[in-house]
Amino acid sequence: MPVADQPPPSEDATPELLAELAEASQRLESAEPDEIIRWAVERYGSKLTMATAFGPEGCLILHWLASIAPETYVFNLETGYQFKETLELRERIRERYGLEVIYEYPETTVSAYEQAHGGPLYRSEPTRCCGDRKIAVIQRVLTRFDAWMSGIRRDQSPDRAVSPIVGWDKKFGVVKISPLANWTKARVWERIVSEDVPYNPLHDKGYVSIGCWPCTRAIAAGEDERAGRWSGSAKTECGLHLRD
Repeated sequence: MPVADQPPPSEDATPELLAELAEASQRLESAEPDEIIRWAVERYGSKLTMATAFGPEGCLILHWLASIAPETYVFNLETGYQFKETLELRERIRERYGLEVIYEYPETTVSAYEQAHGGPLYRSEPTRCCGDRKIAVIQRVLTRFDAWMSGIRRDQSPDRAVSPIVGWDKKFGVVKISPLANWTKARVWERIVSEDVPYNPLHDKGYVSIGCWPCTRAIAAGEDERAGRWSGSAKTECGLHLRD
C-alpha cells in the first residue's frame, strides 16, 4: 500500500490492515534488520519515526538508518533523569553519523515535577513517574506518525517474547516495527563490535539495560538482563513495550 493510501491511525486497526501487517511480519521474519528498516521506510516514508533510549539495539538501528534514511525523525524521551553517559552518547552518534536525535520532553521540568508531588515519584510511585515522563510524551509524539521503530528483542523479557517484526500497537494507535525482535544479545554485540558502532560505556561496567539513573543499577553475573531496572520491585518495564 503506498504511503499516500495509508489509513489514518486509530486505536483499532481495520481487519485489512491487521492482515497486511501479519503478512508483512511473517515475510520479514527471516529478513536482515537493514532489510526490515528499508521496508519500513518504503512503506511509511515521512510517517515513520524511531524512538531510542540509546541502548545497544537502538544504536545499531541508527547505524543502519544513517545510510538508509537519515532524514527519519528519531527521538529520545528525555525524562530529566538520564545518565550523563547516555546524553553524551547522543552527541557521539551525531558526530559519527550526522543524525540529530531530538529530545522530546515532559510538560514539566524535574524540579517542578518533584516539587508538585512532594519529592521524587520514582521512589514512591515509579509507574506513575514513567507514565508522566515517558508514556504521556510518546503518546503525544506518535500522534504525528503512522509507524514507529523500536529496538526490542524477544529474549529480553516475557512481555517482549511474543513481539512480531511488524504489528499493531494498540496502546499508541500506530504500527510498531521491531527490526531486531528475533536477534539475541550476543548477535547484537557481535555486530556492534564488528561495525565499531558507538555504545554507552556504562555497558562495560555491568549496566546491561539502561534507563533513568534512579531506577537502574549494574547487574551481577547470572542475573536476568532486566534485573537492574527498578531493582527490588516487581516492575521490569516502563510501559512502552507492555502487551495490551
